[in-house]
Amino acid sequence: MIRTFLCATALVFASVASVTADEGVDEKVTLVYDQPLPNVPGKSMKGVLVEYAPGGTSPAHTHPKSAFIYATVLEGAIASQVNGGPVTVYHAGESFSEFPGDHHAVSENASKTERARLLAVFVVDTNETNLTTYEK
Repeated sequence: MIRTFLCATALVFASVASVTADEGVDEKVTLVYDQPLPNVPGKSMKGVLVEYAPGGTSPAHTHPKSAFIYATVLEGAIASQVNGGPVTVYHAGESFSEFPGDHHAVSENASKTERARLLAVFVVDTNETNLTTYEK
């Protein structure tokens, strides 16, 4: 029983390490909703769940020029800076938006010890497949 538990634990840690190494950042991004808007031809609503490990960050980035984004923090706290404005910390239950063409310079977990999650809802051109372009 203990041997099985230790093997299972080692397997979990190995898979978590490989996911983090593959992503290159301490975030996990999952498309959770994708629905064309029937009354707005050519536009869709796409929901993206962003999960940050403690101290996790996203590189500076932009979104498609057609994208309007409304983000709600589901858990923890997120530090965000858009278009050179002040870095603002949003806590669980708080929301912010980004307009087409905005530059998102800071997007990170505000905590070094707790995880954070946010749901970003995009209204974007239906044919848009790349929702985030990271800076190098």
